[in-house]
Amino acid sequence: MDFKDKNVLITGISGFVGSRMARVLVDRGAVVFGLLRRRADGKAPHNLMRLGLGKEVRLIEGDLESISSIGSAITVSEPDIVFHLAAQSFVPRSFVDPNETMLCNSWGTSNLLEAIRVKDVDPVVVFAGSSEEYGLVLSSEEQYKRALEKYGAIFPMPEHMPEVPISETNPLRPMSPYAVSKVYGDYLMRNYYYSYGIPTVISRAFNHEGAGRGNMFVTSVATSQVMKLKFGEADAITIGNVNAFRDWSHVDDIIEGYLLLAEKGKRGDVYNQGSMRTNSVMSYLLMSLEESGYPISKIETFKGEKVVDDPNEPDRTPIFGLDFEKTKLDGMMLRGELEFRAEDAGVIAHTGEKKLKIIFDPERFRPAEVPLLLSDTKKIEALGFKREHTVQDIIRDQLDHYLDERERKG
Repeated sequence: MDFKDKNVLITGISGFVGSRMARVLVDRGAVVFGLLRRRADGKAPHNLMRLGLGKEVRLIEGDLESISSIGSAITVSEPDIVFHLAAQSFVPRSFVDPNETMLCNSWGTSNLLEAIRVKDVDPVVVFAGSSEEYGLVLSSEEQYKRALEKYGAIFPMPEHMPEVPISETNPLRPMSPYAVSKVYGDYLMRNYYYSYGIPTVISRAFNHEGAGRGNMFVTSVATSQVMKLKFGEADAITIGNVNAFRDWSHVDDIIEGYLLLAEKGKRGDVYNQGSMRTNSVMSYLLMSLEESGYPISKIETFKGEKVVDDPNEPDRTPIFGLDFEKTKLDGMMLRGELEFRAEDAGVIAHTGEKKLKIIFDPERFRPAEVPLLLSDTKKIEALGFKREHTVQDIIRDQLDHYLDERERKG
Protein backbone atom coordinates (compact mmCIF):
# COMPACT_ATOMS: atom_id res chain seq x y z
CA MET A 1 0.00 0.00 0.00
CA ASP A 2 1.14 3.52 -0.73
CA PHE A 3 0.77 5.23 2.64
CA LYS A 4 1.63 8.67 1.29
CA ASP A 5 -0.98 11.22 2.46
CA LYS A 6 -3.05 8.50 4.13
CA ASN A 7 -4.54 9.52 7.47
CA VAL A 8 -3.49 6.93 10.03
CA LEU A 9 -4.67 6.84 13.66
CA ILE A 10 -2.55 4.78 16.06
CA THR A 11 -3.89 3.98 19.50
CA GLY A 12 -1.01 3.34 21.86
CA ILE A 13 1.31 5.53 19.80
CA SER A 14 3.64 6.15 22.74
CA GLY A 15 4.26 2.44 23.28
CA PHE A 16 7.09 0.21 22.14
CA VAL A 17 5.40 -0.83 18.87
CA GLY A 18 3.27 2.26 18.30
CA SER A 19 6.19 4.68 18.35
CA ARG A 20 8.25 2.59 15.91
CA MET A 21 5.23 2.17 13.64
CA ALA A 22 4.72 5.94 13.67
CA ARG A 23 8.34 6.44 12.59
CA VAL A 24 7.92 4.01 9.68
CA LEU A 25 4.64 5.60 8.54
CA VAL A 26 5.95 9.16 8.77
CA ASP A 27 8.95 8.13 6.68
CA ARG A 28 6.54 6.73 4.08
CA GLY A 29 4.58 9.97 3.85
CA ALA A 30 1.54 9.14 5.97
CA VAL A 31 -0.24 11.74 8.08
CA VAL A 32 0.01 10.12 11.51
CA PHE A 33 -2.27 10.83 14.44
CA GLY A 34 -1.86 9.25 17.84
CA LEU A 35 -4.31 8.77 20.70
CA LEU A 36 -2.50 9.64 23.90
CA ARG A 37 -3.50 9.92 27.54
CA ARG A 38 -2.95 13.32 29.11
CA ARG A 39 0.45 13.61 30.78
CA ALA A 40 0.78 15.58 33.99
CA ASP A 41 4.15 17.03 32.90
CA GLY A 42 2.90 18.05 29.46
CA LYS A 43 5.93 16.50 27.75
CA ALA A 44 5.97 14.30 24.67
CA PRO A 45 6.47 10.62 25.57
CA HIS A 46 10.04 9.30 25.74
CA ASN A 47 9.60 6.73 22.95
CA LEU A 48 8.42 9.38 20.49
CA MET A 49 11.20 11.79 21.40
CA ARG A 50 13.82 9.04 21.15
CA LEU A 51 12.71 8.35 17.57
CA GLY A 52 12.65 12.03 16.60
CA LEU A 53 8.86 12.26 16.42
CA GLY A 54 8.26 15.26 18.65
CA LYS A 55 6.68 17.38 15.88
CA GLU A 56 6.08 14.86 13.10
CA VAL A 57 2.97 13.23 14.54
CA ARG A 58 -0.28 14.83 15.65
CA LEU A 59 -1.11 13.77 19.18
CA ILE A 60 -4.72 13.75 20.33
CA GLU A 61 -5.41 13.55 24.04
CA GLY A 62 -7.92 10.87 24.86
CA ASP A 63 -8.65 7.72 26.78
CA LEU A 64 -9.94 4.40 25.46
CA GLU A 65 -12.21 4.17 28.48
CA SER A 66 -14.01 7.33 27.29
CA ILE A 67 -16.03 6.80 24.13
CA SER A 68 -16.50 10.56 23.69
CA SER A 69 -12.73 11.15 23.57
CA ILE A 70 -12.33 8.35 21.02
CA GLY A 71 -15.11 9.89 18.97
CA SER A 72 -13.31 13.22 19.05
CA ALA A 73 -10.07 11.55 17.92
CA ILE A 74 -11.88 10.01 14.95
CA THR A 75 -13.41 13.37 14.04
CA VAL A 76 -10.05 15.12 14.17
CA SER A 77 -8.03 12.44 12.35
CA GLU A 78 -10.59 11.30 9.74
CA PRO A 79 -8.59 8.06 9.50
CA ASP A 80 -8.21 5.87 6.45
CA ILE A 81 -6.58 3.26 8.72
CA VAL A 82 -6.67 2.66 12.47
CA PHE A 83 -3.98 0.53 14.08
CA HIS A 84 -5.43 -0.44 17.46
CA LEU A 85 -2.31 -1.19 19.50
CA ALA A 86 -3.19 0.37 22.87
CA ALA A 87 -3.40 -2.16 25.69
CA GLN A 88 -2.24 -3.10 29.15
CA SER A 89 0.11 -5.72 27.73
CA PHE A 90 2.19 -6.95 30.68
CA VAL A 91 0.88 -10.42 31.51
CA PRO A 92 2.01 -10.56 35.19
CA ARG A 93 0.36 -7.19 35.86
CA SER A 94 -2.95 -8.56 34.55
CA PHE A 95 -2.94 -11.10 37.40
CA VAL A 96 -2.30 -8.33 39.96
CA ASP A 97 -5.05 -6.03 38.65
CA PRO A 98 -7.31 -7.88 36.19
CA ASN A 99 -9.96 -5.14 36.26
CA GLU A 100 -7.49 -2.57 34.95
CA THR A 101 -6.59 -4.91 32.08
CA MET A 102 -10.23 -5.60 31.21
CA LEU A 103 -11.17 -1.91 31.28
CA CYS A 104 -8.33 -0.89 29.00
CA ASN A 105 -8.22 -3.85 26.65
CA SER A 106 -11.84 -5.05 26.48
CA TRP A 107 -13.90 -1.98 27.27
CA GLY A 108 -11.47 0.22 25.33
CA THR A 109 -11.75 -1.93 22.20
CA SER A 110 -15.54 -1.91 22.49
CA ASN A 111 -15.51 1.89 22.75
CA LEU A 112 -13.32 2.25 19.67
CA LEU A 113 -15.54 0.07 17.51
CA GLU A 114 -18.74 1.63 18.79
CA ALA A 115 -17.40 5.15 18.12
CA ILE A 116 -16.56 4.12 14.53
CA ARG A 117 -20.03 2.60 14.11
CA VAL A 118 -21.90 5.59 15.53
CA LYS A 119 -19.92 8.07 13.43
CA ASP A 120 -20.59 5.94 10.34
CA VAL A 121 -17.02 6.03 9.06
CA ASP A 122 -15.19 3.12 7.46
CA PRO A 123 -11.45 3.06 8.21
CA VAL A 124 -9.65 -0.25 7.99
CA VAL A 125 -9.09 -1.32 11.61
CA VAL A 126 -6.10 -3.55 12.30
CA PHE A 127 -6.36 -5.07 15.78
CA ALA A 128 -3.31 -6.13 17.76
CA GLY A 129 -4.43 -9.46 19.14
CA SER A 130 -1.91 -11.79 20.74
CA SER A 131 -0.47 -15.28 20.62
CA GLU A 132 -1.36 -15.40 24.32
CA GLU A 133 -4.92 -16.08 23.15
CA TYR A 134 -3.82 -19.63 22.28
CA GLY A 135 -2.57 -20.08 25.84
CA LEU A 136 -2.14 -23.71 26.82
CA VAL A 137 -0.84 -25.31 23.63
CA LEU A 138 -0.24 -29.04 23.96
CA SER A 139 2.97 -30.31 22.43
CA SER A 140 3.11 -33.91 23.72
CA GLU A 141 1.07 -36.61 25.45
CA GLU A 142 3.29 -36.21 28.54
CA GLN A 143 2.61 -32.48 28.71
CA TYR A 144 -1.12 -33.15 28.27
CA LYS A 145 -1.12 -35.56 31.24
CA ARG A 146 0.77 -33.07 33.41
CA ALA A 147 -1.61 -30.28 32.46
CA LEU A 148 -4.62 -32.43 33.36
CA GLU A 149 -3.08 -33.21 36.73
CA LYS A 150 -2.39 -29.54 37.38
CA TYR A 151 -5.63 -27.98 36.16
CA GLY A 152 -8.13 -30.85 36.42
CA ALA A 153 -9.80 -30.02 33.11
CA ILE A 154 -8.76 -28.73 29.70
CA PHE A 155 -11.17 -27.04 27.31
CA PRO A 156 -11.36 -27.39 24.41
CA MET A 157 -9.98 -30.90 24.48
CA PRO A 158 -7.18 -31.53 21.96
CA GLU A 159 -8.25 -33.01 18.64
CA HIS A 160 -4.70 -33.93 17.62
CA MET A 161 -1.24 -34.00 19.12
CA PRO A 162 1.01 -32.07 18.97
CA GLU A 163 -0.86 -28.78 18.56
CA VAL A 164 2.23 -27.05 17.18
CA PRO A 165 3.08 -25.21 15.05
CA ILE A 166 0.11 -23.03 15.98
CA SER A 167 -2.21 -22.10 13.13
CA GLU A 168 -5.11 -19.66 13.25
CA THR A 169 -7.53 -22.56 13.75
CA ASN A 170 -5.86 -23.80 16.96
CA PRO A 171 -8.13 -23.83 20.02
CA LEU A 172 -8.01 -20.77 22.26
CA ARG A 173 -7.15 -21.58 25.88
CA PRO A 174 -6.15 -18.21 27.38
CA MET A 175 -4.13 -18.55 30.58
CA SER A 176 -4.16 -14.98 31.94
CA PRO A 177 -6.57 -12.05 32.31
CA TYR A 178 -4.53 -10.30 29.61
CA ALA A 179 -5.06 -13.20 27.21
CA VAL A 180 -8.80 -13.30 27.99
CA SER A 181 -9.07 -9.57 27.24
CA LYS A 182 -7.43 -10.12 23.85
CA VAL A 183 -9.80 -12.98 23.01
CA TYR A 184 -12.67 -10.58 23.74
CA GLY A 185 -11.25 -7.94 21.41
CA ASP A 186 -10.50 -10.54 18.73
CA TYR A 187 -14.08 -11.80 18.64
CA LEU A 188 -15.54 -8.30 18.93
CA MET A 189 -13.57 -7.13 15.90
CA ARG A 190 -15.01 -9.94 13.84
CA ASN A 191 -18.50 -9.34 15.22
CA TYR A 192 -18.43 -5.69 14.14
CA TYR A 193 -17.33 -6.76 10.67
CA TYR A 194 -20.09 -9.35 10.33
CA SER A 195 -22.78 -7.20 11.96
CA TYR A 196 -21.93 -3.68 10.77
CA GLY A 197 -19.46 -4.10 7.92
CA ILE A 198 -16.59 -2.33 9.66
CA PRO A 199 -13.47 -3.52 7.77
CA THR A 200 -11.47 -5.12 10.57
CA VAL A 201 -8.42 -7.38 10.38
CA ILE A 202 -7.06 -9.29 13.37
CA SER A 203 -3.37 -9.90 13.94
CA ARG A 204 -2.36 -12.49 16.50
CA ALA A 205 1.26 -11.47 16.88
CA PHE A 206 3.65 -13.71 18.73
CA ASN A 207 6.30 -12.16 21.00
CA HIS A 208 8.10 -9.24 19.37
CA GLU A 209 11.15 -7.55 20.78
CA GLY A 210 13.84 -5.01 20.02
CA ALA A 211 15.53 -1.85 21.25
CA GLY A 212 13.41 0.01 23.79
CA ARG A 213 11.28 -2.95 24.91
CA GLY A 214 9.88 -2.31 28.40
CA ASN A 215 12.20 -3.35 31.22
CA MET A 216 9.58 -5.67 32.74
CA PHE A 217 9.48 -7.98 29.69
CA VAL A 218 11.64 -11.08 29.91
CA THR A 219 13.95 -10.32 26.98
CA SER A 220 14.77 -6.93 28.50
CA VAL A 221 15.12 -8.51 31.94
CA ALA A 222 17.75 -10.78 30.38
CA THR A 223 19.66 -8.28 28.25
CA SER A 224 19.66 -5.47 30.81
CA GLN A 225 21.15 -7.77 33.45
CA VAL A 226 23.74 -9.04 30.99
CA MET A 227 24.87 -5.46 30.43
CA LYS A 228 25.04 -4.80 34.19
CA LEU A 229 27.16 -7.92 34.52
CA LYS A 230 29.37 -6.71 31.67
CA PHE A 231 30.01 -3.37 33.38
CA GLY A 232 30.58 -4.83 36.83
CA GLU A 233 27.32 -3.52 38.25
CA ALA A 234 26.06 -6.99 39.16
CA ASP A 235 27.67 -10.29 40.06
CA ALA A 236 24.73 -12.55 39.10
CA ILE A 237 21.61 -12.68 36.93
CA THR A 238 18.17 -13.36 38.40
CA ILE A 239 15.40 -14.75 36.18
CA GLY A 240 12.04 -16.50 36.45
CA ASN A 241 10.83 -19.57 34.54
CA VAL A 242 13.58 -20.41 32.07
CA ASN A 243 11.65 -23.38 30.60
CA ALA A 244 9.11 -21.22 28.76
CA PHE A 245 9.52 -21.32 24.97
CA ARG A 246 8.55 -18.30 22.90
CA ASP A 247 8.36 -17.46 19.22
CA TRP A 248 10.38 -14.22 19.20
CA SER A 249 10.26 -11.85 16.23
CA HIS A 250 11.99 -8.54 15.68
CA VAL A 251 9.51 -5.71 16.19
CA ASP A 252 10.31 -4.29 12.73
CA ASP A 253 9.15 -7.54 11.10
CA ILE A 254 5.89 -7.38 13.04
CA ILE A 255 5.31 -3.76 12.01
CA GLU A 256 5.76 -4.69 8.36
CA GLY A 257 3.19 -7.41 8.94
CA TYR A 258 0.69 -4.92 10.37
CA LEU A 259 1.11 -2.65 7.35
CA LEU A 260 0.67 -5.61 5.00
CA LEU A 261 -2.54 -6.65 6.77
CA ALA A 262 -3.94 -3.12 6.38
CA GLU A 263 -3.41 -3.43 2.64
CA LYS A 264 -4.05 -7.08 1.82
CA GLY A 265 -5.59 -8.75 4.88
CA LYS A 266 -9.03 -10.24 4.27
CA ARG A 267 -11.55 -8.20 6.22
CA GLY A 268 -12.99 -9.98 9.23
CA ASP A 269 -10.18 -12.55 9.14
CA VAL A 270 -7.37 -13.55 11.52
CA TYR A 271 -3.64 -13.80 10.79
CA ASN A 272 -0.75 -15.08 12.87
CA GLN A 273 2.42 -13.02 12.91
CA GLY A 274 5.59 -14.73 14.08
CA SER A 275 8.93 -16.25 13.16
CA MET A 276 8.08 -19.98 12.91
CA ARG A 277 10.83 -20.74 15.44
CA THR A 278 10.83 -21.14 19.21
CA ASN A 279 13.56 -20.64 21.80
CA SER A 280 13.63 -21.05 25.56
CA VAL A 281 14.09 -18.17 27.98
CA MET A 282 17.28 -19.93 29.12
CA SER A 283 18.68 -19.96 25.58
CA TYR A 284 17.75 -16.30 25.07
CA LEU A 285 19.73 -15.45 28.18
CA LEU A 286 22.72 -17.61 27.18
CA MET A 287 22.74 -16.18 23.65
CA SER A 288 22.64 -12.68 25.17
CA LEU A 289 25.71 -13.53 27.24
CA GLU A 290 27.47 -14.84 24.16
CA GLU A 291 26.62 -11.73 22.10
CA SER A 292 28.08 -9.56 24.86
CA GLY A 293 31.42 -11.39 24.83
CA TYR A 294 30.86 -14.36 27.15
CA PRO A 295 31.11 -17.58 25.07
CA ILE A 296 29.44 -20.33 27.09
CA SER A 297 31.27 -23.67 27.17
CA LYS A 298 29.05 -25.38 29.75
CA ILE A 299 26.13 -24.85 32.10
CA GLU A 300 25.33 -26.85 35.22
CA THR A 301 22.79 -26.53 38.01
CA PHE A 302 24.11 -25.37 41.37
CA LYS A 303 24.32 -28.93 42.69
CA GLY A 304 25.85 -30.20 39.45
CA GLU A 305 23.01 -32.64 38.78
CA LYS A 306 22.20 -31.26 35.30
CA VAL A 307 25.06 -30.46 32.95
CA VAL A 308 25.06 -29.36 29.29
CA ASP A 309 28.25 -28.80 27.29
CA ASP A 310 28.17 -26.16 24.52
CA PRO A 311 24.50 -25.25 25.15
CA ASN A 312 24.46 -22.55 22.43
CA GLU A 313 25.66 -24.90 19.70
CA PRO A 314 23.23 -24.68 16.71
CA ASP A 315 20.74 -27.53 16.33
CA ARG A 316 18.75 -27.87 13.11
CA THR A 317 17.19 -31.24 13.92
CA PRO A 318 13.53 -31.02 12.80
CA ILE A 319 11.00 -30.80 15.63
CA PHE A 320 7.21 -30.63 15.18
CA GLY A 321 7.87 -31.13 11.46
CA LEU A 322 9.85 -27.89 11.21
CA ASP A 323 13.53 -27.15 10.66
CA PHE A 324 14.11 -23.90 12.55
CA GLU A 325 16.94 -22.05 14.31
CA LYS A 326 17.46 -23.29 17.86
CA THR A 327 20.25 -24.21 20.23
CA LYS A 328 21.45 -27.59 21.43
CA LEU A 329 19.89 -26.74 24.79
CA ASP A 330 16.55 -25.88 23.15
CA GLY A 331 16.55 -29.20 21.32
CA MET A 332 17.14 -31.12 24.55
CA MET A 333 14.36 -29.26 26.34
CA LEU A 334 11.89 -29.62 23.47
CA ARG A 335 12.53 -33.37 23.31
CA GLY A 336 11.87 -33.66 27.04
CA GLU A 337 15.46 -34.59 27.88
CA LEU A 338 15.96 -31.68 30.27
CA GLU A 339 13.88 -29.37 32.44
CA PHE A 340 14.94 -26.79 34.98
CA ARG A 341 12.93 -26.59 38.20
CA ALA A 342 12.65 -23.93 40.87
CA GLU A 343 14.30 -26.31 43.33
CA ASP A 344 17.42 -26.34 41.11
CA ALA A 345 17.87 -22.78 42.44
CA GLY A 346 19.88 -21.74 39.38
CA VAL A 347 22.72 -22.61 37.04
CA ILE A 348 26.39 -21.75 36.67
CA ALA A 349 27.46 -20.71 33.17
CA HIS A 350 31.11 -21.44 32.41
CA THR A 351 32.83 -18.89 30.16
CA GLY A 352 36.61 -19.10 29.95
CA GLU A 353 37.93 -18.95 33.51
CA LYS A 354 34.76 -17.27 34.77
CA LYS A 355 31.69 -18.84 36.32
CA LEU A 356 28.54 -16.74 35.97
CA LYS A 357 25.62 -17.33 38.32
CA ILE A 358 22.05 -17.40 36.97
CA ILE A 359 19.64 -17.52 39.92
CA PHE A 360 16.04 -18.74 39.58
CA ASP A 361 13.48 -16.50 41.29
CA PRO A 362 10.35 -18.52 42.16
CA GLU A 363 8.44 -15.27 42.78
CA ARG A 364 8.60 -14.54 39.05
CA PHE A 365 6.74 -17.72 38.08
CA ARG A 366 3.16 -16.99 36.94
CA PRO A 367 0.08 -18.62 38.54
CA ALA A 368 -0.74 -20.12 35.13
CA GLU A 369 2.05 -20.43 32.58
CA VAL A 370 2.00 -20.81 28.80
CA PRO A 371 4.73 -23.42 28.21
CA LEU A 372 5.38 -23.14 24.47
CA LEU A 373 4.52 -20.87 21.54
CA LEU A 374 5.52 -21.66 17.97
CA SER A 375 3.70 -19.98 15.09
CA ASP A 376 2.48 -21.24 11.76
CA THR A 377 2.63 -18.12 9.57
CA LYS A 378 1.84 -19.60 6.16
CA LYS A 379 -1.38 -17.59 5.97
CA ILE A 380 0.26 -14.16 6.15
CA GLU A 381 3.17 -15.40 4.03
CA ALA A 382 0.62 -16.07 1.27
CA LEU A 383 0.00 -12.30 1.27
CA GLY A 384 3.71 -11.69 0.65
CA PHE A 385 5.13 -11.41 4.17
CA LYS A 386 8.83 -12.22 4.65
CA ARG A 387 10.70 -12.12 7.95
CA GLU A 388 14.08 -10.41 7.82
CA HIS A 389 15.60 -10.80 11.31
CA THR A 390 17.12 -13.54 13.46
CA VAL A 391 16.99 -13.93 17.23
CA GLN A 392 20.59 -12.71 17.34
CA ASP A 393 19.51 -9.51 15.55
CA ILE A 394 16.97 -8.86 18.31
CA ILE A 395 19.53 -9.47 21.05
CA ARG A 396 22.13 -7.20 19.40
CA ASP A 397 19.58 -4.38 19.08
CA GLN A 398 18.62 -4.70 22.74
CA LEU A 399 22.23 -4.77 23.93
CA ASP A 400 23.10 -1.78 21.72
CA HIS A 401 20.13 0.09 23.15
CA TYR A 402 21.46 -0.30 26.68
CA LEU A 403 24.88 0.89 25.52
CA ASP A 404 23.25 3.97 23.96
CA GLU A 405 21.32 4.63 27.17
CA ARG A 406 24.56 4.50 29.18
CA GLU A 407 26.22 6.96 26.82
CA ARG A 408 23.28 9.37 27.03
CA LYS A 409 23.36 9.28 30.81
CA GLY A 410 27.09 9.98 30.67
